[in-house]
Amino acid sequence: MWLPWTAGPHEETSESVLVSLTEFRAHAWRDLPRMGWVALGLRAGWYGLPGAVGLYLWTDLPRRCVGSLSVWTDAAELRRWIGLPRHVQVMRRYKPRGTARSTQWTCETFNRAAILAEANQRLAKGELSPTAA
Repeated sequence: MWLPWTAGPHEETSESVLVSLTEFRAHAWRDLPRMGWVALGLRAGWYGLPGAVGLYLWTDLPRRCVGSLSVWTDAAELRRWIGLPRHVQVMRRYKPRGTARSTQWTCETFNRAAILAEANQRLAKGELSPTAA
């Protein structure tokens, strides 16, 4: 299930974009509600995040999975987001509670529908790799 699109400050870009698809599979059901709330909290400031084009959050409850599909103006802005203290804190807290996987790709133009379709295809095929600790 995909949550509604959250626009970033660069949603109107006509340049190429970097797409990041993440999946976190919880070891235990008890961790899913809190993980969902944390993801919603991280999304709260998305409208003002430098380099952010937009974001979808998603969940697959039968598989105990939550994740994100984020779109960026470039790799440097994604790396900056990954290194923000709040994101690092969340990842350190939840990393031992599940398995994180991700993948990235670039698109010559920003087309939200095409990016979502590609993400669905990659999730269905399991085309994500374990993330670094």
